[in-house]
Amino acid sequence: MQQMAKHHDHGHGHDHDHGHEEHEQLKVLGFWIFVVTDCILFGSLFATYAVMMHSYAGGPTGKELFELPGIIASTFILLTSSFTSGLAVLAMNKGKVKELIAWLAVTAVLGLSFVVLEINEFTHLVHEGATIATSGFWSAFFTLVGTHGLHVSVGLFWMVALMIQLKRRGITPVTRRKVTNLSLYWHFLDVVWIFLFTVVYLMGVM
Repeated sequence: MQQMAKHHDHGHGHDHDHGHEEHEQLKVLGFWIFVVTDCILFGSLFATYAVMMHSYAGGPTGKELFELPGIIASTFILLTSSFTSGLAVLAMNKGKVKELIAWLAVTAVLGLSFVVLEINEFTHLVHEGATIATSGFWSAFFTLVGTHGLHVSVGLFWMVALMIQLKRRGITPVTRRKVTNLSLYWHFLDVVWIFLFTVVYLMGVM
């Protein structure tokens, strides 16, 4: 009887593990669906920008108002943050939780610097008379660049929440998955920014 009970418990535990595994797989799938929909979103915004690229409506152009040194600084900051998020994953794989939190903190500070620089740029553009309502070009510009900035901001909140969770729980299968997903999301934003920097700023100035 005892043996049967033990066997039943073992079976129940196995079912529980299996259910947990399925739940984790669903979350991974959900994350990838999110990334694909994001690719479609940014693809649509890039397409809209391409159509509106020369619709200045007699207003200022990107060539007149873009300040490349600041944009290059932003690009460098974001590329560095992508590198530090990779170092965070390396620390996690070594099981070093303090190092992992430290690299996530560095990544968050760099991400925040990027957002602050972007807000400054937007303020400068509005001050110079380029708002979202000025022309088709500026509407497409603010929507595309602003959507990317919003994604970076969401990533920052996610990062802070994850650092708190890591401090409390350490490296578990759940926090491991979250760190991996966050790092992939951050690299994805980096790739989008490289396209954005090339298409919007470099081509805009040329």
